[in-house]
Amino acid sequence: MTIQKSAEDYLEAMLMMKEQHGYIRSIDVANHLGVTKPSVSYATKRLRENGYITMDHSGFITLTDSGMEIASRIYDRHKVLTQLFITIGVNPETAREDACKVEHDLSEETFSALRGHGEKMSALMSRMQKDADKA
Repeated sequence: MTIQKSAEDYLEAMLMMKEQHGYIRSIDVANHLGVTKPSVSYATKRLRENGYITMDHSGFITLTDSGMEIASRIYDRHKVLTQLFITIGVNPETAREDACKVEHDLSEETFSALRGHGEKMSALMSRMQKDADKA
């Protein structure tokens, strides 16, 4: 499945809005992404046409199963990469911005390797903290 980065960004933002507010509105997506309401209207039209979202008569957005799959994949990448960058010493704001830049372009192989490395680093840090607490 090929989807443009901008569509992935919109779907990810929609998932984030759903988690934060319990609902998704175009205005919240616009504010989150720093784009205009007409830009969101155009994007939501395309996302609806491609079966990634639905909109009710009140303008509330719902991710379809395929939209949720894409949004979840990108959001997971974002969270994992952000945490990995923070763990290696990157400022949290910079880590979030950089994760946004690379989350779309990494191959699944590289992302899986980074995730595995991050998990190993977290486990090692936990063991080191436990040992330090015992001492």
